Amino acid sequence: MSMPPRRIAHLDMDAFYASVDLLRYPELRGRPVVIGGSGAQQPVLLADGSRRFGCLSDYAGRGVVTTATYEARALGVSSAMGIMKAARLAPEAILLPVDFPAYRHYSRLFKTAVAGIAPDCEDRGIDEIYLDLSRLAGDSRPLAQRIKDAVLQATGLSCSIGVAPNKLLAKIASDLDKPDGLTILAGDDLRQRIWPLPVRKINGIGPKASERLSLLGIERIGQLAEADAGMLRQHFGRGYGAWLLAAAHGIDDRPLITAAEPKSVSRETTFERDLHPRDDRETLSAVLVGLCRKLADDLQRKRCRGRTIGVKLRFADFRIVTRDLTLAAATDAAADILRASRECLRRVPLEQRLRLLGVRVSALAAAGAAHPPRLPQQGELDLLERDRQR
Repeated sequence: MSMPPRRIAHLDMDAFYASVDLLRYPELRGRPVVIGGSGAQQPVLLADGSRRFGCLSDYAGRGVVTTATYEARALGVSSAMGIMKAARLAPEAILLPVDFPAYRHYSRLFKTAVAGIAPDCEDRGIDEIYLDLSRLAGDSRPLAQRIKDAVLQATGLSCSIGVAPNKLLAKIASDLDKPDGLTILAGDDLRQRIWPLPVRKINGIGPKASERLSLLGIERIGQLAEADAGMLRQHFGRGYGAWLLAAAHGIDDRPLITAAEPKSVSRETTFERDLHPRDDRETLSAVLVGLCRKLADDLQRKRCRGRTIGVKLRFADFRIVTRDLTLAAATDAAADILRASRECLRRVPLEQRLRLLGVRVSALAAAGAAHPPRLPQQGELDLLERDRQR
């Protein structure tokens, strides 16, 4: 019996955090809104029943944009951007605090709705999933529309779906017609729909790689597909160079990871520009705090904890360095992850500019599982106990 053609869907909720908040504050629809403030930015209910919202122009201090509405994005605001920089771009934009309990609630709602139609799912975070539609009956477009309708009915929120032969192309497709998009890509659509796109549209090509490709005369995915393999290896290394060429040709054999218990959870971000550990210390610190908060939220949503905390750094020359640390007790707390991450960073000579920062938690176990008492092994540091003694 022959296998059915592979149909992979990528579902991405549209400006998820901001959209959840707009359900509560419908008067902000159509306005530039940025999510990333603290409790100090909580809207104030006035005597006449209206609300007073804080603006980016009123913000002072550290902080990173978590997400923004499409109106704010049109003004240049983007995720992982410092809030002070966003304030210079869009001073009149509304600033709201993050509300992870609400986001987790709506995340569970949309994923439950999708599972009733397409149960083969890879959870990629609070607002996106991959789906394997290969064995489901029906054509791709009406099937994807059913999923979109189910999400809207369950949450009141829109999503964008891309369907393609693999995960790489499905991810690109879901972004082509946002918001509320539905895009189907077949194998013969590669030249017409994918190759004209900028190379940055490939997930895994960040600003620095895009800039370096541009210096080589490669701006579009089609140009990358026609590039010399040896030249790519020379400028990007054997592994990354080979991946660039394969990705440009739409080649991706990665399976969906549908295991209920993940082995690790990670978050990382590629910077818009290379950041210097000293000159951009505040920005890097704010990014690290944001990554640890999101990672803690991922762990709590998955109902698991981890004992090994690791950091990943990619420098301006594409060199990658990782460090990790194993705690005596598993944790899902952002403060614990942050302390361990900082300890890992102290073991890395930070002299060159950085283009990527990531944090990873592994050695996972269910949150309710009991762990036998254990002494730290050589080279480990009991950060939790040290903090208790302070």
